[in-house]
Amino acid sequence: MRADVVAVTSVLICDDLRVVREALRSAVAALPGVDRVDVAACGEEVLARWPLERQDLVLMDIQMPGLGGVETVRRLVHGHPEANIVMLTLASDREAAAAAIAGGARGFLHKDVSREELCATVANLLTMSALAPDGVVTHIARGVDQDVPNLTERERQVLRGMAGGKSNAEIGRELYLSEDTIKTHARRLFRKLEVGDRAHAVAAGFRYGLVS
Repeated sequence: MRADVVAVTSVLICDDLRVVREALRSAVAALPGVDRVDVAACGEEVLARWPLERQDLVLMDIQMPGLGGVETVRRLVHGHPEANIVMLTLASDREAAAAAIAGGARGFLHKDVSREELCATVANLLTMSALAPDGVVTHIARGVDQDVPNLTERERQVLRGMAGGKSNAEIGRELYLSEDTIKTHARRLFRKLEVGDRAHAVAAGFRYGLVS
């Protein structure tokens, strides 16, 4: 996907740790096509600001003091279904991530991803949001009553590894496969789930009950 097709330009980053906020701000601000990156320190601040500022994408920490990320998503999406929110998680946050997606988040992204993967994911999310006429990223917000994609056992293993926050190399070592072979399985997995990256794949996996 070409970065120059990004048509929406504002991102709100919410994390209670200043060092994390600023690191994410620096990475996202460097993405071509993103003109404004705002930061918030808590869920309460997001609820107060987003209805006025209406950023195109919200990256929100899932574990915060006070109003946590899951409840913030639920309240914001209840009042503003068009809000495009992706959770920032750790590997141990899988249950909370599933709850956030059930509450209206589009997906989640592990905090320890590389700068390149963060930028690619943000670019993909912004572009998909711009292209969806109702503001909903349909690859994430699909109904649970749709047919579950027919994944091979190996593809399920790769998906579970992604859900655990493992890199392709780590998944390969666990399955005794080369990293290139894992990438091949990942491409097939993405095609079957109709997604473009691992963040969307894991979110779809939660939706379909393929990972837990």
